[in-house]
Amino acid sequence: MKRMNNDFKVVVNEKMLIVAIDIGFTEHWAYFRAPNGREVRPFSFCTLRSDFEELWRKIRTFQRESGLESVVVGFESTGPYAEPLIHFLREKGVRLVQVNPMHTKHLKELTGNSPNKTDRKDPYVIADIIALQHGLSVVVPQGRAAELRRLTQARERAMTDMNGKINQLGQLVFVVFPEFYTIMKKTVSKSALFLFKHYPLPEALGAVKPATLAQQLRCISRGHFGRERACALIEAARRSVGITQGVAGITVEIRHLVDHIEQMRQYIAELETLMDECLQHIPCSQNLLSIRGVGVITIAGLIGEVGDFTSFRTFKELEKLAGLNLYEISSGAHEGRRHISKRGRPLMRKLLYCATLNTVRTNGIMYHPYHRLLDSGMPKMKAVVAIARKLLRLIYALVRDNTMFDGVHYSKTSLKNVA
Repeated sequence: MKRMNNDFKVVVNEKMLIVAIDIGFTEHWAYFRAPNGREVRPFSFCTLRSDFEELWRKIRTFQRESGLESVVVGFESTGPYAEPLIHFLREKGVRLVQVNPMHTKHLKELTGNSPNKTDRKDPYVIADIIALQHGLSVVVPQGRAAELRRLTQARERAMTDMNGKINQLGQLVFVVFPEFYTIMKKTVSKSALFLFKHYPLPEALGAVKPATLAQQLRCISRGHFGRERACALIEAARRSVGITQGVAGITVEIRHLVDHIEQMRQYIAELETLMDECLQHIPCSQNLLSIRGVGVITIAGLIGEVGDFTSFRTFKELEKLAGLNLYEISSGAHEGRRHISKRGRPLMRKLLYCATLNTVRTNGIMYHPYHRLLDSGMPKMKAVVAIARKLLRLIYALVRDNTMFDGVHYSKTSLKNVA
């Protein structure tokens, strides 16, 4: 992977041209500013290669006329809409920075002493933030890391979609057969989905012979579903208080949701297989997978979000990218409590949170540090966040030093309180 400079403090000097771009869906607005005050008023351009090439020609012309040595291009964080332009400009050798939308929201009041917000005004505000050296370097994974990022994002969308369908299915089943949940605890187990698909209504389930149902479910559940539970399920279906009017549409929807859930499970399994294959080609992945309790999904997601761990000079830069850096609001005699900033990538925090829950379980590598924090009086959630920061530090150290995790040595090492 290509090494990228991830300094979070972007130094703007007197030989640097500032190009501020307000990103839109089909139209962007650009503004140029030289250190001597010379500028090009905001102009629009579209998301076309010809427009990108014309933008670059204007940048180079203004840079040459102003006698500047380098170019910094800044834009507000706007999700996927900036990605085509980022990849285009990255090949031109310019410095790319992004601006926190919260900063533009606060600073726009100073520009013209007005809360006015327009496409023409926003580039001015972005340029002011860059000039104040508050822009953040752009982290764009490349190669296998870029593939992992796309796979992780696809999996997140699929999981969200599937969980929504699971909730819809549970609501419909409760309407027609509320007793189902007294016998079957998991709505989306293989046995439950089989029942929803073949016996969506309690009337159909109540007409089945216990021996037949028990044999079907025994095969589906690999022997975990016995005759006794089958009889209880049939009896509950016969005595159900679920609605009996207007159930034709509910039946069709239940079967549709079951089919969708099964398809999404297959799709997610395919994505996870591709993640595993990508990780095999990334050397540092084996170092990270040596951490007991941290799996393929977590490591694939972190590499996809971070890209090249070695491009971060210090752990603080990586911590800030994740939004796990601490801050407090104190004034005079008032001493504020410390919180994490959450001004980073939320998916990184989610992945670290889930991994932390695995590592603080009994016999987990973070079990004892976690309980030492609890014994000191720290609330559970705050302790989990502290361990998540510690886990990220461990991940960074393993990649930096190119070493494998040694659980025995780590458990004997005095762990620093990072809360």
